[in-house]
Amino acid sequence: MPDGAQKPPRKRLLADEPSPASIFLDVPNMPWEETKFPGIKCKTLCTDPSGLATLLLELEPGAVVPLHEHTAIEQTYVLRGHFLDEEGECLEGQFVWRPAGNTHVAWAGPEGATILSIFLRPNIFADGRKFFTEEG
Repeated sequence: MPDGAQKPPRKRLLADEPSPASIFLDVPNMPWEETKFPGIKCKTLCTDPSGLATLLLELEPGAVVPLHEHTAIEQTYVLRGHFLDEEGECLEGQFVWRPAGNTHVAWAGPEGATILSIFLRPNIFADGRKFFTEEG
């Protein structure tokens, strides 16, 4: 389609209504947000009322995600550094997923870590802290 040309809204396949628009983010220019966890910052890429969250997380060397339980599947891809828990470790380019009910402590290696994490619902933390995107 030529630059500047307007495309008519596409209709959904399963309903007689317009297709919702895509959301594009300029992630490199988004500010890092502080979290309730020392040494961990995030960029919230996607959230919805169900608790679904896609987060880009920056962990300083040795930063800890304290004891928590996953209430639904969690997926993490390591973009940079070293991300560990009691069960194993992921280096740059590696991926880990955890099923609902998995309970663990996670931390960044000595060089820190940048990770992309996808959660279907907020985690429950042993110390009562709220999840990164949960209000309250």
